[in-house]
Amino acid sequence: MIRSCIISTAIVALLFIHSFDSRAQSAAGRWSIGFHGGANVWVNDMNERRVGEGGQMYVRYGMSDVFSLGLQGGYEELKASQRPVFPLQLPFDYYKLRASNLNLIGWIHLAPGRAFAPYLYLGAGGMAFKRATGGKLHYPKNKYYTTFHIPAGLGFEAAVTPSVAIAMEASARVTNDWTDNYKFKAADWYGSVKAGVNFYLGASDAEDGDDDGLRNSLESKFGTDPDNPDTDGDGLKDGEEVRRYKSDPLKADSDGDEISDGDEIFKYRTDPNQQDSDTDGLADGAEISKYGTDPQRLDTDGDSLTDGDEILKYNTDPLKVDTDGDGLSDWDEVRSYKSDPTKTDTDGDGLLDGDEARKHKTDPTRTDTDGGGVTDGAEVLRGSNPLNGRDDRGGRGSGQKEIVLEPGKSVVLMGVNFVSGSARLLKNSEQVLQRAYLALAANPNLKVQIVGHTDNLGDERANTRLSRVRAQTVKRWLVRAGVAASRLSVDGKGESNPIDTNATSVGRGNNRRIEFRVLE
Repeated sequence: MIRSCIISTAIVALLFIHSFDSRAQSAAGRWSIGFHGGANVWVNDMNERRVGEGGQMYVRYGMSDVFSLGLQGGYEELKASQRPVFPLQLPFDYYKLRASNLNLIGWIHLAPGRAFAPYLYLGAGGMAFKRATGGKLHYPKNKYYTTFHIPAGLGFEAAVTPSVAIAMEASARVTNDWTDNYKFKAADWYGSVKAGVNFYLGASDAEDGDDDGLRNSLESKFGTDPDNPDTDGDGLKDGEEVRRYKSDPLKADSDGDEISDGDEIFKYRTDPNQQDSDTDGLADGAEISKYGTDPQRLDTDGDSLTDGDEILKYNTDPLKVDTDGDGLSDWDEVRSYKSDPTKTDTDGDGLLDGDEARKHKTDPTRTDTDGGGVTDGAEVLRGSNPLNGRDDRGGRGSGQKEIVLEPGKSVVLMGVNFVSGSARLLKNSEQVLQRAYLALAANPNLKVQIVGHTDNLGDERANTRLSRVRAQTVKRWLVRAGVAASRLSVDGKGESNPIDTNATSVGRGNNRRIEFRVLE
C-alpha cells in the first residue's frame, strides 16, 4: 500500500509540473467532485505508530470564488501497536480500525481562478468503525462503534483543464478518546496525506471557457460566444479585440471600411477602429480594393497631394506623380502653375504644360502669354519669342502675309496646289499650309471646315469627288502638323461655286482652290 501511495504521489507531481501550462478554473457557481487516496497515521494511547491507507471522495458546490460547501466521506484503515502490553488497559499489542466517515465540509479557496490554487477546509461529522486485533479478533465485540469526526486540512489544486485539476492535501481528523478502547488524557486523532483528481462540472463565470482572453462573465457582458474564441470570425480573439485593439468583437469590420478587423491588424497594419487610417480622405477598403493606394500613407505617389485630394478633388492618379505626363508633377500643376493636372496642354496652345513652365517660361494657363495675338505654340513653331508681343505679326523673317481666321468668315488658301487631276500636293503648297497651321494654332478654340473646289473641265461628279479628296489631303497634313482632328471637317463642292471665269486658264486656276470656312 505504501508503494502505491509513492507511485500515486509521483504521478501527481508530474501532473503538477504540467499544470503550470494549463488553464485555471474557478469554483464559483459550479459543482465539483473529487477522488483522493493516500496514507494515514493514527495517534492514540498506544505507543507505536503505524502507517495505514485510506481513500475519500467529496461533492461540493462553489458558493463564491472563495468558498465552497459540500460533503466529504471516506474509508480509513487506522493502525497502531503497543509495547509492552497492558493487560487491563490495552490487552493486545496491535489494533486496526476499519472506519468510515461522513462530514459536512467548508472549503476556503485562497487563489481563485489561478492554475495553482491552495485551499483550507474545516468540517464536522461522524465516523463508524470496527476494532480488530492482530489475531483478527473484533474487540471487544464484532460491532460498529461511532464517534464524532472533525477534519481540518490544507492542500492545493493544480488545473490541468478548466474541468480537471489534480489535488494534494494534508489533514488532521479528531475523534473521541475511545477509538482504541482506552480513555487517557486527550482525544484520539489521525493525520492523513492524500492525492487525487477533482472534476468540475459546467462552466464558471470566472472561467475563460474558450481561451479567448475573456472570462465567461465578461463574454456575457459583451454578448460574445463563450464557446467560440472569435465570435465575429474576423481573425482576432474576442479578448484581443476587447483588451488590446478596442475593436468590436461582435462585428467582423468594426469601422465599416470593408476590411475585416483581422486583416487590418495582420495584413494591412491599419486601424480597425478608423475607416481612414491615414486620414487622407479615403476609406481603407477603398484604397485597397478600388484605388490600389497605400492605406497607411497620406500620399502614396509622393507628389505632395493627399490620395483623397487626388481622387475626390483633382481627378488625378494617386499612383502617378505626373498624371497627364506633361513633365510637371500634379502638385506643381495644382499649387505652383494652376494648370490642369489631367491635361497635357491646359491652354490648348500646342505646347506641353511642362515645356511651357520649364523650357519656354510661358504661362501654361494662357494661350498667348505675351498678348501679342499669336499663340505660344505658334510662336515657338515659327521661331518668334512667345514672351515678346512685338514680334507676333508675320513671324521672325517670314515676310509673308499672315492668315487671319474670324468666326463666320471664309479664307481662300491661295497657293495650295495639286498635281493635275490628282489629290497629291505640290511642294510649293508647304509654305501656305504652314501659315494655315500657325493661324489654327493661334486660335485653338476655332473650328474650320476645309472646302475643296475645281474648275469645270471634266465630269461634274468626278470633279465633286476630287474636290473632297483634296480637302481631306489638306486635313491630313494639318493633323500631322499638330492640329486636333476634331477641329477640322471637310467638304467638296466641285465646280459648283466658281469665283472666276472658266473661259481662261487664269480663271480656271483661281477656281481650283482650297477654302477655310471658319465656323461660329
